[in-house]
Amino acid sequence: MMKKKSISSSKASLVLFLCQMISALDVPLDSKLLEELSQPPTITQQSPKDYIVDPRENIVIQCEAKGKPPPSFSWTRNGTHFDIDKDAQVTMKPNSGTLVINIMNGGKAEAYEGVYQCTARNERGAAISNNIVIRPSRSPLWTKEKLEPNQVREGDSLVLHCRPPVGLPPPIIFWMDNAFQRLPQSERVSQGLNGDLYFSNVQPEDTREDYICYARFNHTQTIQQKQPISVKVFSMDSLNDTIAANLSDTDIYGAKPVTERQPILLTPTGSTSTKVELRGNVLLLECIAAGLPTPVIRWIKEGGELPANRTFFENFKKTLKIIDVSEADSGNYKCIARNILGSAHHVISVTVKAAPYWITAPRNLVLSPGEDGTLICRANGNPKPNISWLANGVPIAIAPEDPSRKVDGDTIIFSHVQERSSAVYQCNASNEYGYLLANAFVNILAEPPRILTPANKLYQVIADSPALLDCAYFGSPKPEIEWFKGVKGSILRGNEYIFHDNGTLEIPVAQKDSAGTYTCVARNELGKIQNEVQLEVKDPTMIIKQPEYKVIQRYGQVSFECIIKHDSTLLPTVTWLKDNDELPDDERFLIGKDNLTIMNVTDKDDGTYTCIVNTTLDSVSASAVLTVVAAPPTPAIIYARPNPPFDLELTGQLERSVELSWIPGDENNSPITNFVIEYEDGLHEPGVWHYQTEVPGTQTTIQLKLSPYVNYSFRVIAVNEIGRSQPSEPSEQYLTKSANPDENPSNVQGIGSEPDNLVITWESLKGFQSNGPGLQYKVSWRQKDVDDEWTSVIVANVSKYIVSGTPTFVPYEIKVQALNDLGYAPEPSEVIGHSGEDLPMVAPGNVQVHVINSTLAKVHWDPVPLKTVRGHLQGYKVYYWKVQSLSRRSKRHVEKKILTFRGNKTFGMLPGLEPYSSYKLNVRVVNGKGEGPASPDKVFKTPEGVPSSPSFLKITNPTLNSLTLEWGLPTHPNGVLTSYILKFQPINNTHELGPLVEIRIPANESSLILKNLNYSTRYKFYFNAQTSVGSGSQITEEAVTIMDEAMASRQVDIATQGWFIGLMCAVALLILILLIVCFIRRNKGGKYPVKEKEDAHADPEIQPMKEDDGTFGEYSDAEDHKPLKKGSRTPSDRTVKKEDSDDSLVDYGEGVNGQFNEDGSFIGQYSGKKEKEPAEGNESSEAPSPVNAMNSFV
Repeated sequence: MMKKKSISSSKASLVLFLCQMISALDVPLDSKLLEELSQPPTITQQSPKDYIVDPRENIVIQCEAKGKPPPSFSWTRNGTHFDIDKDAQVTMKPNSGTLVINIMNGGKAEAYEGVYQCTARNERGAAISNNIVIRPSRSPLWTKEKLEPNQVREGDSLVLHCRPPVGLPPPIIFWMDNAFQRLPQSERVSQGLNGDLYFSNVQPEDTREDYICYARFNHTQTIQQKQPISVKVFSMDSLNDTIAANLSDTDIYGAKPVTERQPILLTPTGSTSTKVELRGNVLLLECIAAGLPTPVIRWIKEGGELPANRTFFENFKKTLKIIDVSEADSGNYKCIARNILGSAHHVISVTVKAAPYWITAPRNLVLSPGEDGTLICRANGNPKPNISWLANGVPIAIAPEDPSRKVDGDTIIFSHVQERSSAVYQCNASNEYGYLLANAFVNILAEPPRILTPANKLYQVIADSPALLDCAYFGSPKPEIEWFKGVKGSILRGNEYIFHDNGTLEIPVAQKDSAGTYTCVARNELGKIQNEVQLEVKDPTMIIKQPEYKVIQRYGQVSFECIIKHDSTLLPTVTWLKDNDELPDDERFLIGKDNLTIMNVTDKDDGTYTCIVNTTLDSVSASAVLTVVAAPPTPAIIYARPNPPFDLELTGQLERSVELSWIPGDENNSPITNFVIEYEDGLHEPGVWHYQTEVPGTQTTIQLKLSPYVNYSFRVIAVNEIGRSQPSEPSEQYLTKSANPDENPSNVQGIGSEPDNLVITWESLKGFQSNGPGLQYKVSWRQKDVDDEWTSVIVANVSKYIVSGTPTFVPYEIKVQALNDLGYAPEPSEVIGHSGEDLPMVAPGNVQVHVINSTLAKVHWDPVPLKTVRGHLQGYKVYYWKVQSLSRRSKRHVEKKILTFRGNKTFGMLPGLEPYSSYKLNVRVVNGKGEGPASPDKVFKTPEGVPSSPSFLKITNPTLNSLTLEWGLPTHPNGVLTSYILKFQPINNTHELGPLVEIRIPANESSLILKNLNYSTRYKFYFNAQTSVGSGSQITEEAVTIMDEAMASRQVDIATQGWFIGLMCAVALLILILLIVCFIRRNKGGKYPVKEKEDAHADPEIQPMKEDDGTFGEYSDAEDHKPLKKGSRTPSDRTVKKEDSDDSLVDYGEGVNGQFNEDGSFIGQYSGKKEKEPAEGNESSEAPSPVNAMNSFV
């Protein structure tokens, strides 16, 4: 017979802890309630443990805490009290424990190195921060050294040492050349983890004198440069030539050729080495080998496999990288370097140690007087950490005694606590690799009951569905909750009700008689309170006449009915869909009160039509299929949809699968192509059928995968080329067992809607995804980078939770986990969100404007501190406007212009400014909430520019030798006008320009009389204004002086003489006769010597043009038989004669003469050689000749 064993003290502690978990209080996150309850301090924000600061900037050591009453703060430095009042350089922010050490006004960062710890204290206890080690960053200079040139033989290995200065934090190393271009790296040349540059074998192209190692210190944003290293690679050919030049003919010389070598390891050295890495860190192992050809590196783990999803290869596989290492990654790792001549290997023995990490961190405990509870602090590490407790920041061994408290290793047991037992306890878990410190308060509260649900809240549900009536409460001791129905009703009990721990009353199946007034009563030994809520139960919405399957011929008319019945107090809306999408925008579709009619049906109307009825409480739908067919040509064969399958049977029922079989119906002359299986969830969505899968038409059984907690029914639909059959009769129902949720909500986000809140949203799980009854969500959040504890709350099946009282725009880690009555879903992944943004607090400072020219300026400003942005920095806006024009001295309506510069830019260009004007501008920072305050207005002025053209130029009062000019001021003077410039020149009858005359006119003049001009002469005028900067754009005009009266009369006399008229008629007649002769001769097809010359030379580039291909025929001329030069259309020593008429062609080409009709046809002859006369004037207004254009292509 076995002896009874006594229960050990550890097991007793566990039993006591379980009892405590049942009785411990949960404080609802009600903002009004939280403001009224006393609470010990909680550290909400603190600086990192290892805090490296910029020695050029002020040191800010964060310490924020909450509590009721608000806590006071104190600091220790290097273990002793730090008296802030005695140091003028140190201040503490109001209502905060954050220290600001003023370095920018004379303080030295080195003087404030040390270990700091913050204490937040109120009447209920004291919380402490981590030990914050403050160290200023360092970026020392490179030690000077004399670098000898590296002379190496081609094919040998080489290592260029970097040896950067030791900085804090360590620098980032990279190699560049004198042109600041990164040196190319490959399998042959690469940088090691220590910063050295390794050459597995050198090549002649490696010769250079500017191998430069750079060290970048990111914290101080500085880069240090090592002196350039020179490398000279001697090739075998050049080495042989050098030796030959220094030896006699009788000497034997000749360097050995480049020989291939098997691999040897440059780093690490030896055959084995060791490496210690901490759990959670990144493990980096490196092997770089020399050899020719260049060796290839391969990595293996002895006795195991490299972790699949955490292993990466870098630096051309010379570096093995394993992220998030754990103790399981300890072992021997072998790198193997191999080329065609052999291999070399090295074994690295890796040991993974671990700084302490939490298994169970202590959590805040809220108890009522007389209750029991426990604080548990469990951590692991390698070596195993030591657990120590503190009370209000003092080691618990020397803290004031509390008879209700007992320490048992990693557990503190509380029994029969009193209000004076409230305190903050600290658990410290430490080993040689680090420590963890967690604060957890024990808050003893004595509070009468409170009901947080609003009074007379109205709940509306559909009959035969669950009703949940809330009664959120709080009290200490924890109140008992009772529910009553009616004014004088008795307490509710029995299986028809479910009473939840949070006070909610659930009526699983609400009936019409369930409606009424329900009273929730909360009572504890300190008091009693009650609240009433109202429940209304509505009739369900039903489709009493559903749309039916229709087959219609093209161009016919079809109608689907959808007649509904609904609760009289609910307003339904009816929506029709086609193939689960909106109806086509087509006037053929007519929607009536109870039907849908389609006129003039076409093939594209074929599909599934669904009637959806929605109310505020429920939704129902029904579908029918429309098949559009052509009129059958003959009644011989009728093709139709298949008949529905029948005799559905479920076999092989398992928790997550079942086998479904059926018998196909008649094919109706069209083979069944596939079967569609649908399911109904009678538990969550009765009456709604969902697509499950489909199988080929030859298959009549299928193994179906199932989800937990679903009451399945199945039906099968047969499909052929005509369409789908009616669904089969449903199978028998099969209810799967409940299980934990398999998945968590998706699309988790955290975005604040107000500056002091965080709105956590997610996409809720569908009904069948719950896997069991009681679907809820555990919402957890904590401030990022603060080492804060997770705060969690369990909410009902909703999709949003609002966290109030958050700091403005701080990052939060968020996770949402699904749970049901059977347990939790897998641990969810974390997402990063931000609490709400607020308008930026400060304006950009040190705004400076640099005027580049009269229309462009550059504005600079100092960026605002990111903490003052209080949101996502979107950029800066520059507002600028013109105050007045300095030339007119008159103000005008101010039109502000805005330029936005995205991101953290600190300068921008202001284009399109007006010259010689006064402007103002200011700068504002912009975040997602809006704009911050404006900087003080900055005034700047643009310099003078060149003016615009004068507004007008008029020329009046022409005489024989004078013209009068009048002009207007420039529309935009753009400065102070100094003068006007007038230029003019005569134009002759051939439009050639004469000499240019320039006159400078004072700026105050607006007219001028030009004298001593030539009579009957056209003049062209160019007029512009000037400022001290230069001349503006010009305005041009032309005018003519009048003719001498005698000459005018002579011209009139000649034009009216009879002999002149007769002469003109004779010339016209002669031209007509010449045209007729030319036409007759051309039709004869006379032959020119040109043709004979071309035929003789048979130039393939110049072929005769034939009549049969639509081109010109051969040419002849009885007067001129001089041959042309080869390859020319006209002789190079002749010119084309210029006609007297203005319509004739002008001189063309180089020495080619001929005559052309006015229509461009060739009529002339080849005349004797004649030199071309030079053209007069600077330029001609006549058009280029087509003859020249032809000659240019010959």
